[in-house]
Amino acid sequence: MVLVIGTGGAGLRAAIELAEAGVDVLAVGKRPKEDAHTALAAGGINAALATMDPEDSWQQHAADTLKESYLLADPRTAQIVTQGAARGIDDLERYGMAFAREEDGRISQRFFGAHKFRRTAFAGDYTGLEIQRTLIRRADQLNIPVLDGVYITRLLVHDGTVFGAYGFDLTDGTRYLIHADAVILAAGGHTRIWRRTSSRRDENTGDSFRLAVEAGARLRDPELVQFHPSGIIEPENAAGTLVSEAARGEGGILRNALGERFMTRYDPERMELSTRDRVALASYTEIKEGRGTPKGAVWLDVSHLPRRTIMTRLPRVYQTLLDLQMLDITREPIEIAPTAHYSMGGVWVRPEDHSTDVRGLYAIGEASSGLHGANRLGGNSLIELLVFGRITGQAAAAYSQSLTAHPRSTPAIAHARAEIDDLLAADGPGNVRALQRAIRNTMTEHAGVVRDEEGLRAGLAELAAIEKGMEDVGVHPDIAGYQDLAHAFDLKSAALAARATLEAALERRETRGCHNRSDYPDQDPALRVNLVWSPATGITRESIPAIPDEISSLMEEVSTDGKLAE
Repeated sequence: MVLVIGTGGAGLRAAIELAEAGVDVLAVGKRPKEDAHTALAAGGINAALATMDPEDSWQQHAADTLKESYLLADPRTAQIVTQGAARGIDDLERYGMAFAREEDGRISQRFFGAHKFRRTAFAGDYTGLEIQRTLIRRADQLNIPVLDGVYITRLLVHDGTVFGAYGFDLTDGTRYLIHADAVILAAGGHTRIWRRTSSRRDENTGDSFRLAVEAGARLRDPELVQFHPSGIIEPENAAGTLVSEAARGEGGILRNALGERFMTRYDPERMELSTRDRVALASYTEIKEGRGTPKGAVWLDVSHLPRRTIMTRLPRVYQTLLDLQMLDITREPIEIAPTAHYSMGGVWVRPEDHSTDVRGLYAIGEASSGLHGANRLGGNSLIELLVFGRITGQAAAAYSQSLTAHPRSTPAIAHARAEIDDLLAADGPGNVRALQRAIRNTMTEHAGVVRDEEGLRAGLAELAAIEKGMEDVGVHPDIAGYQDLAHAFDLKSAALAARATLEAALERRETRGCHNRSDYPDQDPALRVNLVWSPATGITRESIPAIPDEISSLMEEVSTDGKLAE
């Protein structure tokens, strides 16, 4: 049996592949599968189908991906994803997904920033939701057992080989001991460790990172985090919720508190249509230099656009702001600030099958690393989870079927059980939620859009104090459930992810893509490497393979005239 941890697009696609191969599979998620993070993805999914631009090719898609990664993506990973992308779309069609189509039946494709050709397929502005629904339907057809509301606390490992996982039910605390031949980790990234994030509460707290590292795996490039320029700042429980980039694409204007259209200072040619990392840096700079609003934000204004344009092209944005702030964006500007959006680094995996340092353990989706480097190409994350969901499902199936025996470890199980017992018995004065907030404040202050040595070292000192406070927390489940216990494990994950991020950001003494070091403003050719982190070894530098000629010859500046450069 193969265990899949995470029931978003990556986890479900892997589970489907396993079930279709005739392998027993169990998928486990801490949220309802209908509400997985994948459902929030709006823009689209990339594949060089050439339905709109016949000149497009997987080689050009790979070239665009590698160039946009600031040469930190793994060329082998990029080739596997771009070559397998059309198959990924075919799989979704086979499962019954309804893509937007041209009048003659071709799948429609539109431009995303930094793509040479139109290669982003979509379903309205809810592509991720439609993919998630499609995969759930297919999983139901295959009778794949899916456990919602189960929190996995530890992977079970014996002699460098995974043999299952341990966890508990979030409602009633029932313990789960799951024996498995192989485990596929698909539990997302670590963007929730910042104060403002496009992730919702209690997701993307670094669960995958902690589970993998405690099992003996390593992380790659945890410092490479994409900040989206437009997250709302109120109400507090929704801070960081995205205002779609389409608001800029449709003609939205950015202004500071002085009323200045500040993009004239940062990209006078493209203005608001500039790249995501450049707009985020511009907004951050305006706020940091005292030209932001009293609440530490800038203004995004679409009120000059025709009301009909807003209602037909930005309906989600309109409804979201009305629901959360009672704000009518046809009349008033939106207060926004940069928000942590996507973990481009993640668990270290081999490019061919996303296996890790631990035998039988795989990682896919935002939990993994290799494709995005220092800047993610919009639309690539959804296709990545489909391609590697299929490939890793096949690899895990072959591994499972090759086993003739599978040793287990009583001490490993006892340790996992005692970890929960000890937390449930904890009755210290430390408040888990307060410590989580302290980590988010530290990361926002010292490892946000712009970093420097002094700030990163201050962040590590603050984190050490937080880690000390974690030794004396109180955990109190109640009649409503075991959320408090889950928060304690989220805190462990957040602390580990924060330490990895701060230490790697300190080591990367250059500015490259999403990683801005004010004390090292230039790219350093010697740092065109991946930084691999674990508590045991600290940080090691890993060289990146050469880019094949058929791809490197196509790497060129992509025109962004009149296009939103995401």
